[in-house]
Amino acid sequence: MVSNIKNVFVVGSGLMGSGISQVCAQSGYTVYMCDISKDALDRAMKNINWSVSKFVEKGKLTEPVETIIGRINPVTSYDAAAQADLVIEAVFEKLELKKEVFENIDKIAPKHTIIATNTSAISVTELAACTNRREQVLGLHFFSPVPMMQAVEVVKAMTTSDETFKLGEEFVKSLGKEPILVKKDVPGFIINRINFPATMEAMRLVEAGVCTVEDVDKGLKLAAGRKMGIFETGDMVGLDVTHGALMAIYEETKDPRWYPPEILRRKVRLGHLGRKTGRGWYLYDENGNKIGVADY
Repeated sequence: MVSNIKNVFVVGSGLMGSGISQVCAQSGYTVYMCDISKDALDRAMKNINWSVSKFVEKGKLTEPVETIIGRINPVTSYDAAAQADLVIEAVFEKLELKKEVFENIDKIAPKHTIIATNTSAISVTELAACTNRREQVLGLHFFSPVPMMQAVEVVKAMTTSDETFKLGEEFVKSLGKEPILVKKDVPGFIINRINFPATMEAMRLVEAGVCTVEDVDKGLKLAAGRKMGIFETGDMVGLDVTHGALMAIYEETKDPRWYPPEILRRKVRLGHLGRKTGRGWYLYDENGNKIGVADY
């Protein structure tokens, strides 16, 4: 643990928020996982329990499941942010929503509290501008699935102090993960800035009838050593999340190369968002198991 961070307040209990809450609890931090929906919190706690149990069964965690889960406190209001040393925002990739979270947290959290965003593409500097603690705002961009992925981008906004940036790096290391230092707040940061062009090109090739979703994923796993293909990853993350991230980069840069391909825009409009809706690039059963390829 980082000595001056004991309590972590996570805003959002979806795929990313619950994963961040889990890895923080596994590393000894007291966690407050916040969501407006109690049902969403219940689902998140159930998924975290399952995930932690698997790590314990495999001998990757030595503490009992109950001890780790006991560090996570599900809450439906921001009140517990008054006890936070670090807040990590992990809500949907929508600028206005994130701004609202930052403004509310800034009013409640103590003066020493650092506020981080898990955004994959939105300007950290713009979010920092919503607060009265601009030097204490940074990006902590985790990758999905959080418990498994070792990289975390630590993003320095224009206003982030060197002390805050260093603390973010130390915090990531305390989770047993590797910090990727992003020293300038550019749209998409580093990893997505590299990955998104390949993802969009894969979509365009499928859209043009050059290849199938299955062959793209199979080829990348066999030829490029990827554990998951582009479309499998997209379904896990959520097509709406990818769309939101691309639009954020496009709106920031006005560069047409970042505008989401038509096939992605169409699927998002139809509500075919991936594993969470049962249909994305692939089809899934009620337990999230892949059962076929979706029409595209």
